Amino acid sequence: MRKATVKRKTKETDVEVEVDLDGTGRSAVATGIGFLDHMLDLLARHSRIDITVKAKGDLHIDHHHTTEDVGIALGQAVRQALGDMKGITRYADVHVPMDEALTRVALDISGRPFLVFKAEFVRDKVGSFDTELVQEWFQAFAMNSGITLHAETLYGTNDHHIAESCFKGLARALRAAVAIDPRAKDEVPSTKGSLGG
Repeated sequence: MRKATVKRKTKETDVEVEVDLDGTGRSAVATGIGFLDHMLDLLARHSRIDITVKAKGDLHIDHHHTTEDVGIALGQAVRQALGDMKGITRYADVHVPMDEALTRVALDISGRPFLVFKAEFVRDKVGSFDTELVQEWFQAFAMNSGITLHAETLYGTNDHHIAESCFKGLARALRAAVAIDPRAKDEVPSTKGSLGG
């Protein structure tokens, strides 16, 4: 059962996350930030990972703490759900178009967290959501999931589409990388014999 629950409570936020890596893409997301909810809903749908997120944060200040802490908790939950990582495909890469935007995402579930994020946003905000928080969320998720993650928008002019192609790219790459390889279902995909430590 590749499932996990993570609770994170600070003076700034109170976050609870549940994931099921072998789900159907069901989502129940309530962060108080409409655009982030939308991105997490499509992350669940396209990764086929069931994701539940309940978050309360200091939104009267801004969206930063809540966005970052949701990324932290979701990353930790994915890492826990992966367990010993036996049988996972490990690597994946995709190109995802969203109308005029095209984003490439490549990842390695390596246990060595790293983020390369290259996306240029035209505006400071999509609705009330600061576009700089897209990278903040990816940073928090990558560092806490133990994933080496490269995301690059090759081109695009609509900030909503750029952000959405980044999240959909992550979703499709995760879907492939966490999948069990039937030819190696009892093996950890590493010459070291272990991942994540």
